[in-house]
Amino acid sequence: MTKFILKLFALIFLLILIFVGYFSLVGFETKSFNNQIKENLKKIDTELDVKLNDVKIILDLFNLKINTKTLGPIILYNNKSIDLEFIKSEISLLNLLTNKFKLSNLFVSTKSIKLKEVIRFYRSINKNNKTELFILENFINKGYLIADIVINFDDQGKLKDNFKINGLVRDGSLNILNKQKIEKINFIFESENKKLNLNDIRWSYSNINFTSEKVEIENKNNFTEIKGKINSNKVSLSEEFLKNSWDPFSKLNFKNLKFSSENKFLIKINNKFKVSDYEIKSSFDIDELLINYDINLKEIFPNLKSEISLKDHQTEITFKGNNFSLEGNGKLLIQKNFDKAYYKIEKKGDEYLFDTNLEFMKNPINLNFLNYKSDDNSTVILKLDGKFDKNKTLNLENIRFENNSDLIVLRNFELTNDLKISGLKSVLFNYTDTQNKKNNFQIKQDGEKFIISGKIFNASKLIEDLIFEDTKNNNIFEKNFSFQIDLDEVYLHDEYAVYGLIGNLNLVNNEIINVKMNANFDDNERVYFTLINKNNQKVTTFYSDQAKPFVKKFNFIKGFEKGSLDFYSVKSEDITNSKLKIYDFNLKELPALTKILTLASLQGIADILSGEGIGFSEFEMNFQNKDKLMTIDEIYAIGPAISILMEGYIEKNKLVSLKGTLVPATTINKVIGSIPILGNILVGKKTGEGVFGVSFKIKGPPKKLETTVNPIKTLTPRFITRTLEKIKKN
Repeated sequence: MTKFILKLFALIFLLILIFVGYFSLVGFETKSFNNQIKENLKKIDTELDVKLNDVKIILDLFNLKINTKTLGPIILYNNKSIDLEFIKSEISLLNLLTNKFKLSNLFVSTKSIKLKEVIRFYRSINKNNKTELFILENFINKGYLIADIVINFDDQGKLKDNFKINGLVRDGSLNILNKQKIEKINFIFESENKKLNLNDIRWSYSNINFTSEKVEIENKNNFTEIKGKINSNKVSLSEEFLKNSWDPFSKLNFKNLKFSSENKFLIKINNKFKVSDYEIKSSFDIDELLINYDINLKEIFPNLKSEISLKDHQTEITFKGNNFSLEGNGKLLIQKNFDKAYYKIEKKGDEYLFDTNLEFMKNPINLNFLNYKSDDNSTVILKLDGKFDKNKTLNLENIRFENNSDLIVLRNFELTNDLKISGLKSVLFNYTDTQNKKNNFQIKQDGEKFIISGKIFNASKLIEDLIFEDTKNNNIFEKNFSFQIDLDEVYLHDEYAVYGLIGNLNLVNNEIINVKMNANFDDNERVYFTLINKNNQKVTTFYSDQAKPFVKKFNFIKGFEKGSLDFYSVKSEDITNSKLKIYDFNLKELPALTKILTLASLQGIADILSGEGIGFSEFEMNFQNKDKLMTIDEIYAIGPAISILMEGYIEKNKLVSLKGTLVPATTINKVIGSIPILGNILVGKKTGEGVFGVSFKIKGPPKKLETTVNPIKTLTPRFITRTLEKIKKN
């Protein structure tokens, strides 16, 4: 009996071992747990439902658990289905024996499913972590996901927040701003609790391929933090893409950009889905960038190309909060040879700070307003630093222009948003100009007054501009200023200088209203200039004991010697009436006059003109200016050899129209001498030689004048009257 019982127990034990072994190794399929699994899934979200096939159960004896697994289930969510690969879970044996069915965890493995569908499911089981998922769901265009999800339950069967999800995304696409797309998105992800890590990320934007080793997304209660690193290989951007990207810079056209980049970023998004803080650091290696522009800088860069070329630039950009910084260096081609450029721009609060260093290498630079040009083989260094504030005021704190021994330095040069000068602490000029003249002077601001002082200044180009160029006032100053001038030596022409130039100038509403200046030549002869505004009239006077330095500015007058100059004008509204007088001078060559003499067969006088010169006791010109039209009421010149009377008009750069009379002195004396009584008193009983005078016309474009000459036998009463007036004065 005992043996039988022992055998029976042995058999039962063996059967139990076989059962347990089979249960542990092979398991059983059943539908008994389907309802329990469904009920526990609904604890996650009441809208969740699942279609289950037979559940296979396997015993885990050592952990006192039963592992369940069902293949090919379908999860239903809001009447939409998600196909899964399988669902696994664990059931406590103790709970099962006490008839308390509770899942300790749930493991879900998906098939390849659409991103939007899995994001919705993920959000439903993760009530406390929705921000980054909401952002993703709204930007996702397409893509597929394969994921393994681990969901844990506590002893009461409630969902824990220590879920895990791992998987991969392939062929994703995101919609971003301006209808642009990020495509070919592929990455591996890991998520646990409030963290989401994206690894081995690859995507394409506008045919540019990007990679990232890792991006971390973490929910920190009040905000979501996103940080990571993004790299791009060397790429070329199309001209169309650059045009769309840089549309605000309408005057610049970017094209042919080749670069690679490395970008680190940290972004914080608050619970209202707005960026609350960020920091982005980007490093760019720019192989090449071409920029077209419509800004005319030919006056400064004579060999200026139609497009700017940037090459081999290393640039770093940092964005943090509302501030950013940009720093870089590389080659710059705007003329024939490559130059070097270093630049740094920082935004702090409402101010933009900048620091720029340019090296122009073997490229000419013209500063025409200073009569300066750099040598083609020299290296010019230009340094600029300053700031630009929210009121759009530009303050160039330091400008340094350096070329060998030539130096120009500006301090605190302030410009308004419409580029008007509002302030200038100081300027130092120490350079040699195109006429090989040394310039050494400075400008300092004292309140609303500028003090111009120094050793030497070549004003030759400035005087030429005042005489020949359009001198309408430029609206360049923001407010009214006065100028005090004290210069030791000032050149008027290559060979002529004045000394001890002192004076004052007042500028009101960008118009010169009062000027008083005077200086001396080296032999104590004087020169002075005044301008007075009174009763809505501008009265100008200019006098020089030496006329030659000013007359030589007119290239068509050759061999001018001696003489003094007196000028007077009155400007009322837009009309200026002027009178110019030159006394006691000689002319050796005047092409237009020589031609008239030759055509008139006055060869004797023509010979004098080409030899020692013809003397004039007085030259007087009365004329009127309005806009670009000069109306010459009268030009009269009288001398021992000839006298000339002219009138006409000159339309600037378009037309010259003059007519007049030229008469040798012998003819004048003969005619005047024939006047009863008065003739004997004025010229005595001189007899003429029978030489006739001539009338002439000069007309045509300034560079293509035509001259016609006709002999005359009788002088006009006007000519005789003007001659008598001059003779009486003498």
